[in-house]
Amino acid sequence: MTTTDNTSTTTATAPHRPQFPTGFLWGAATAAYQIEGAVREDGRTPSIWDTFSHTPGKVANGDTGDVAVDHYHRWRDDVRLMADLGLTSYRFSVAWPRVQPTGRGPAVQRGLDFYRGLVDELLSHGIKPVVTLYHWDLPQELESAGGWPARDTAHRFAEYAGIVGEALGDRVENWVTLNEPWCSAFLGYASGVHAPGRTDPAAALRAAHHLNLGHGLATQALRSVLPARAGIGISLNPSVVRALTESPADLDAKRRIDALANRVFTGPLLKGAYPQDLIDDTARLTDWSFVQDGDLASIHQPLDFIGLNYYTPAVVSAARPDQDGPRLDGHGASDHSPWPAADDVAFHHAPGEVTAMNWPVDPTGLTDLLLDYTAQAPGVPLYVTENGAAYDDVVDADGRVHDPDRIRYLHGHLGAIHDAIRAGADVRGYFLWSLLDNFEWAYGYGKRFGAVYVDYETQARIPKSSAAWYAQVARTGGLPATD
Repeated sequence: MTTTDNTSTTTATAPHRPQFPTGFLWGAATAAYQIEGAVREDGRTPSIWDTFSHTPGKVANGDTGDVAVDHYHRWRDDVRLMADLGLTSYRFSVAWPRVQPTGRGPAVQRGLDFYRGLVDELLSHGIKPVVTLYHWDLPQELESAGGWPARDTAHRFAEYAGIVGEALGDRVENWVTLNEPWCSAFLGYASGVHAPGRTDPAAALRAAHHLNLGHGLATQALRSVLPARAGIGISLNPSVVRALTESPADLDAKRRIDALANRVFTGPLLKGAYPQDLIDDTARLTDWSFVQDGDLASIHQPLDFIGLNYYTPAVVSAARPDQDGPRLDGHGASDHSPWPAADDVAFHHAPGEVTAMNWPVDPTGLTDLLLDYTAQAPGVPLYVTENGAAYDDVVDADGRVHDPDRIRYLHGHLGAIHDAIRAGADVRGYFLWSLLDNFEWAYGYGKRFGAVYVDYETQARIPKSSAAWYAQVARTGGLPATD
């Protein structure tokens, strides 16, 4: 992304109030299927999430994204809300089936016009748009033809990227190809808790490769149509993997999960090769012959930035004979593991406070993550493209929503980012997840991550206490003292 100087300062008169770098982006993030609604309007056709959410038993309470929070019709009001919160950037995703309904062929201009209008409105309020091309809403026709395990999907994604790049490239400088490809591959095709709900570990590994390939081909397609000033990156959700003990078995469990969660992407993205230990670990599932000549060169494109999404660390060990029960990896309940060839790895909760998602709160993992990527990709700017927490928010008798737990969460994690910057990490911005309460995938509307409360019956927006707190941080560029 294009930003300014990244020199961090802390005022001598207020050592308790860390200041972030000049030009640091203060943003929020959303995803199309989670907020837009209007799933049958203006030529849009079903995505895999439309199909999945309408399949009985897949989403809590039978919820769907058919209406979501009606952002498709309320976007002007939502942009004004962003401006009121002092945001300097907004990361949103484009719905592939709204722009290219079958995943092939020409664009639907009505779909592109929605995003043109949104970008123009953001710019008129001084808010920099960051476009994510894929946040999990694959056109259903492409899934029916094989989905991400099929090689052709990577080529279709590159074609779609070029279409959106041509339409918005004169106004959008910052582009994210994929959001959390780990979730697309392993929750969608191995554990089945996300769309399309398949449970084939070998297919999940093929999907991971074709997502990587899609990123590389889309990056090339974007660079062919975007101005030279444009920045292109990817948003990953790396696992900060920690071993339960220092025993050789637990350290090997850490290595195996690190390969499946992290190095399956960073290997080809940053080094142009898949790690050999990953190939060896999964040899009983696949021979990796789906990696064709030239693929790794296509994937290993220069990155203008890396986006990192962080919520909680992972604590792992080798499974003990007396252990039985749910897998505590935080990725939903399923009889099928999202960790191919690692069924004998056990996950554990870190001690301390948890969010409404039952995810442990540990800001130190974010500092560790940022410093790790600083070492892995020297010279490549970093952004925290998602971070936030779900809590059981309620509207009080005065019509307000107080969420002190979320304020503490944000304060701790922004402090962790500041610690990483002081230690040498080139972090250029932060995108709160999420701007609005919304459709939280397989959890339906039961989990609220937003800085803004949404009454799903009336679609009324109520900024929470954390929204006012975050607005103060965005306007001052510094963290207030803790209470």
